[in-house]
Amino acid sequence: MNELGKNMTQNTKQTQGERLKQLRKQLGLSADALAKLLSEHGTPVSRGAIANWECDKNGIVSDKLPILAKILHTTESYLLTGEPMMGETNILRDTTMNTPNHRPLKKSTKLSNVCYDIRGELLQTANKMEAEGQRIIKLNIGNPEPFGLLPPDEIVQDVAMNLHNASGYSDSKGIFAARKAILQYYQAKGLLSATDVNDVYVGNGVSELIVMVMQALLNDGDEVLIPMPDYPLWTAAANLAGGRAVHYRCVEEDNWHPDLSDIESKITPNTKGIVIINPNNPTGALYSDEVLKGIADLAVKYGLVIMADEIYDRILYDDAVHTPMCTITDKTLVLTFNGLSKSHRIAGYRSGWVMISGKKDHASDFIEGLTMLASMRLCANVPAQYAIQTAMGGYQSMQALTAPTGRLYKQRELAVTRLNAIKGISCTKPQGAFYCFVKIDRDVYPIDDDMQFMMDLLVQEKVLMVQGTGFNWDAPDHFRVVFLPNLIDLEDAMDRLERFFANKRKEFGTE
Repeated sequence: MNELGKNMTQNTKQTQGERLKQLRKQLGLSADALAKLLSEHGTPVSRGAIANWECDKNGIVSDKLPILAKILHTTESYLLTGEPMMGETNILRDTTMNTPNHRPLKKSTKLSNVCYDIRGELLQTANKMEAEGQRIIKLNIGNPEPFGLLPPDEIVQDVAMNLHNASGYSDSKGIFAARKAILQYYQAKGLLSATDVNDVYVGNGVSELIVMVMQALLNDGDEVLIPMPDYPLWTAAANLAGGRAVHYRCVEEDNWHPDLSDIESKITPNTKGIVIINPNNPTGALYSDEVLKGIADLAVKYGLVIMADEIYDRILYDDAVHTPMCTITDKTLVLTFNGLSKSHRIAGYRSGWVMISGKKDHASDFIEGLTMLASMRLCANVPAQYAIQTAMGGYQSMQALTAPTGRLYKQRELAVTRLNAIKGISCTKPQGAFYCFVKIDRDVYPIDDDMQFMMDLLVQEKVLMVQGTGFNWDAPDHFRVVFLPNLIDLEDAMDRLERFFANKRKEFGTE
């Protein structure tokens, strides 16, 4: 087979989004530049829509296809299927000089299906606006410190006092005292299996450990069940590891609980594990023991690894009680992820962990791989590990913030009340975390591009939030609100939202 034939065969194996992105990059176009060219040719398309096409969230809109193909110097059939129509020539080609010094340095193809909109174009635009002197109310990231939610003094003091012990590497899994405190925390909550300190891995936040676990677990083509909506790092990490994220539905009308029948319908011979985010980000849902037991039963039935993201387990409202997944079952492998970023307001310390429990006799090779990856990065940030023992026991200051007299409780009440008072806007009251996942009635706001809608909000009212499709939700009808700002700033943000939606109703004629 000649070189052109090889390239064509390879390109037919790509997804539609991958082909689109490759062609755009070969012409040296950014997504913004491509959007502007399409608009100039009488086919307006937002940058967000292009991003969704390239991530294969949505197929390329058919009436945009002819102009898109023309701009990219290719054919419609190549964009759609990877193959030219009869009589057509596949115009995919290297448009750069062949000398090594002139070849563009491209990112790895492993990143083709990796998206993380929380820190994407919206944030970049907000940063540019701030650099121009504009004040932006940022409701996009769950980072407590910028909103004046500071860590307990005893944690800061303990880390400072131990700095003289933290100059060298620690054990690759973490210092003994930290791992022992983590283990005892779960034992006190009813940990079922005989887990020991060696089953605890300390990491640079939960984010690092999610990526490590996916790398250790997945072969190319393996599938992982991930909630929809999700915290997008889970989907990105699965794709980066060569796996495939399969999203199971959480039901808004049922307080965002997972749909067990939908989960089971999506299990295939390729499914390796299931992710549970409880309390949930972005919905704030807290799962009932009945739902957790139902998920555990499915995991046992089909031999799936349970990955329980419980980073918000101590941020609860209305006397709610969180049940760790490691106390629900020990009949399958359970990986429990948690950390101090949110509960103790030390996101910048990067102090998280994963604990292995449950059925481990069949998983020795996977555990060896995880240990190897932990060793390759040498160890987690050592000073931050000295926060763990102090944080896991004693007074839990978060309880004062989430009590009815506490700041976070009052901010949640304000956000939910104000949002539900806006025509065509509704949200379920969160039981945990500090997020509302807000629904847009598309009969009132007939939008097709939720990212552009949030961009309009940013530009017009200087409020930054993330669109629902950024959390792998399958329709442009939600957005996430972070209710960390104090009551005065949150009132200001809600006033701006109210004004924005009122103006949009006038624009759409749905007042």
